[in-house]
Amino acid sequence: MRRKSERTRQKIIEAAYAMFYRKGFARVSIDAIAARAGVTKRTLYGYFRSKDDLLEAAFVHYSARDRERLKVIGARLPKKPDAMLDDFFGQLVGWAATPRWTGSGFTRAVVELADLPGHPARAIARRAKAATEAWLADLLAREKVRLPRERAREVMLLMEGAMALMLIHGDRSYGSAAARAAKRLLKSK
Repeated sequence: MRRKSERTRQKIIEAAYAMFYRKGFARVSIDAIAARAGVTKRTLYGYFRSKDDLLEAAFVHYSARDRERLKVIGARLPKKPDAMLDDFFGQLVGWAATPRWTGSGFTRAVVELADLPGHPARAIARRAKAATEAWLADLLAREKVRLPRERAREVMLLMEGAMALMLIHGDRSYGSAAARAAKRLLKSK
């Protein structure tokens, strides 16, 4: 692909990602994505055969950004497990405080695609969530937390639950409650 073509493709992916993240998959039209990207619908379809293909490309792009974001977050986290969890969930609460926060884009999309178990975006979301869980397990293992993979899975459950409940209730205290529960888990035998 020519350089200009790759720039156009990236503009379309970025526009789609931003819109899917804000509004979900079903509520976003190809026309709206094309308009946001500054291209015609025909141009968009020159790069992507369908809205499903575009969602897949947006998720691949988001997965790469997510991995980079985890590296940055991990580098800033305190080393002690209790402080690490306070900071981790504190960042989640901070994100929830931003205007129009909509939770995890991966989780929201998979819920929308619940009746399509073979959709490629679901597999990408599954890999991204597994990568986050592995990242947490590595952090916990470095700090000699007992059963780090199991604790990471439990922290993931608390994180996902906190995000869902913060969205449902509009109450960020669920993030703090999840942090307290996670710290109790680390102390359990």
